[in-house]
Amino acid sequence: MQILPMLSTVDGTIFVGAGLFWIVALLLSVFWIWMLIDCLMSSLPPMEKLIWFLVILFLHVLGALLYYFIGRGGRGRRTGMV
Repeated sequence: MQILPMLSTVDGTIFVGAGLFWIVALLLSVFWIWMLIDCLMSSLPPMEKLIWFLVILFLHVLGALLYYFIGRGGRGRRTGMV
């Protein structure tokens, strides 16, 4: 007996895809929240901090990625390591 007969397939791939979707969505949401907190706790000037906060808030994951690669200014990155 199938629990959700309309969503089932012969090999169950739709359930794997749905599970993968939720895992990725959860990870991206955690990353988004992390970047919001990181922005607020950064040592950026107040106006720049506000602008980055709004970029992250309104562009969600895209804004978080932009802040991570551009706005953080290299904080936490390993440089010069062999």
